[in-house]
Amino acid sequence: MSGSLRISGAHHVQELRDDERLEAAAGILALLADRTRLALLQRLSAGEADVTTLTEAAGAPRTSVSQHLGKLRLAGLVTTRKDGRRVVYALRHGHLRRLVDEALSVADHQIGELPPHD
Repeated sequence: MSGSLRISGAHHVQELRDDERLEAAAGILALLADRTRLALLQRLSAGEADVTTLTEAAGAPRTSVSQHLGKLRLAGLVTTRKDGRRVVYALRHGHLRRLVDEALSVADHQIGELPPHD
């Protein structure tokens, strides 16, 4: 009887963990659902960049880019470091780069009417 309680308890913990993971993933995807933030992350996929470079890449006003970078930083998706007076941004990890690449690949398939594949 105690064995079934342990299994049941472990299952409940796993459900809570899955719920937490789904909530975190939904938050990340919501951040990616903005054209400017997606452009910033696409540029950062190529390597570190400062705000001036990111502003050019996003094609958005500097104040807007700074606000979007702040959201990405607070969400833990990008990191910063100082280089003299400049702040340099980078993706926190490769998972995000691959997620952005895959989202853009799906867009390529939809726009180009390319056949699906694995």
